[in-house]
Amino acid sequence: MDNLIAIVGPTAVGKSRLALQLAQNYNGEIVSADSRQIYRFMDIGTAKPGRNELNLIPHHLIDIIKPGENFSLAQYHQLASRAIDDICQRKKLPLLVGGSGQYLWSVVEGWGIPKVQPDPDLRHKLEEKAARSGGEELYRELKMRDPVAASRIDRHNIRRVIRALEISKTNNESYHQPEKSTLYDSLIIGLTMERAELYRRIDLRIDRMIENGLVEEVKKLIKMGYNLDLPSMSSIGYRQIGDFIEGRTTLEAAIQQIKFESHRLVRQQYNWFSPKDDRIRWFDIHSRIEPEISALVDKFIKGV
Repeated sequence: MDNLIAIVGPTAVGKSRLALQLAQNYNGEIVSADSRQIYRFMDIGTAKPGRNELNLIPHHLIDIIKPGENFSLAQYHQLASRAIDDICQRKKLPLLVGGSGQYLWSVVEGWGIPKVQPDPDLRHKLEEKAARSGGEELYRELKMRDPVAASRIDRHNIRRVIRALEISKTNNESYHQPEKSTLYDSLIIGLTMERAELYRRIDLRIDRMIENGLVEEVKKLIKMGYNLDLPSMSSIGYRQIGDFIEGRTTLEAAIQQIKFESHRLVRQQYNWFSPKDDRIRWFDIHSRIEPEISALVDKFIKGV
């Protein structure tokens, strides 16, 4: 069984920096588990690695589709598994890194993901129902039909709730089915920090995104024809700045909303990556964690 190191935790906690260090020290390559960094042209708002980082260490599953193209969990699972297998075949260490819980656990836990084609008529009916009820009625229905999927999905992510219902109604299957065994021997490293400090760190990052040209990036995407109704453009930051550009809010209010939604994302990510999950080796980044993590990785690679 091939080795795989996964680095998990909330947004802005330092996962990418640790991944770069480990990749340099252990001849590794990074496989992104970020559901937004897959999109081209969306760099600032997704905190995508810069050109120096991308040149320093090979990264996989970044900039792989255009913002207007469809992309499913099943596609991610297939591409990530293929990338990890290729890295292992070349005798390098794969590092699966990101805060998108479904993406990461689908690989680590070896989910069997139903390949159900979209049903436009059913989807339209569910979208109309969501518009009338605000999404809560759909989420309650999902909890009844597929409680496992409901526990895994943010109730506010209407698109994902609809997709889970679509799979359940079409195939009478769960949104994901765990396989009997996983393909990798995984070491899961979790990074965390005190919540108030993390929120402060996130707010500073968002201020830097604005300074670095997030408004201009969203204007460019809209000019290229990518409207705000696309799943890609519903990402935190892009939707709010889009509302500002189209005159529905002020820039100050949009920035505050981005910060609020980012804080809410952190709470959702801790549902995916629970501090009580004994599969995850947690480290507080305010401690001097590098020596302890290095020793842990050394033992893992040696099979101790």
